[in-house]
Amino acid sequence: MEEPPPDPKQLKRWPEIGYILPFAVFIGFLAVDKYLPVPQAVRFLSVLALLAVFSRGILPSRPSRFFSSVLLGVAVFFIWIGPDALIPGYRTSILFSNSLVGHPEGATVPTDKINFVFLVFRVLGSVITIPIIEELFWRGWMMRWIANHHFDRIPVGTWHKEAFWIVALLFASEHGSYWDVGLITGAIYNWWAIRTKNLTDCVIAHAVTNACLAIYVIGWGKWQYWL
Repeated sequence: MEEPPPDPKQLKRWPEIGYILPFAVFIGFLAVDKYLPVPQAVRFLSVLALLAVFSRGILPSRPSRFFSSVLLGVAVFFIWIGPDALIPGYRTSILFSNSLVGHPEGATVPTDKINFVFLVFRVLGSVITIPIIEELFWRGWMMRWIANHHFDRIPVGTWHKEAFWIVALLFASEHGSYWDVGLITGAIYNWWAIRTKNLTDCVIAHAVTNACLAIYVIGWGKWQYWL
């Protein structure tokens, strides 16, 4: 039996649901991965379905600075890989390899590295769903919620010092051993949200960064970047 669509009144009652739920489910998949691995195709399609049902009214639409967002995404990619490319052994430091932040080993098992279906859905997730759910959550909801708990009363990109740095730090913590470049990346994406006042521009920049990283991971065998 087909599930009925969500009640618009309920979505208005909890305006944050479309910003939080897809991200929360994605994090849930990561949390149970060691005990109950969920195929990449299931993750991608599940999150895509949640976005379609709960976030369709708040999904980013038109960018205001498309080409600048693309260039920013490429720049962030080079920031992400720069320390490891320029400084041999950089990531083996205790700052980036310990029991608290984890180890820069990546989570892709050898069989998945040659599994076409896995790679297709892993890339699709990286380039499509992850940029959308993370931008909705971090810069669409949390940056505004910290500034004003009635977050929907203030626009995307509202400057608030505490919100800016709390989100940047939490974004960094999400990226484990790469917390240093994660912090820089979080600050850059936060700045771009403030500069453009447009969540779509942030999604584009994020998607380009992840697309470049996917090419680098698969083409150059840098699997440690896929946590």
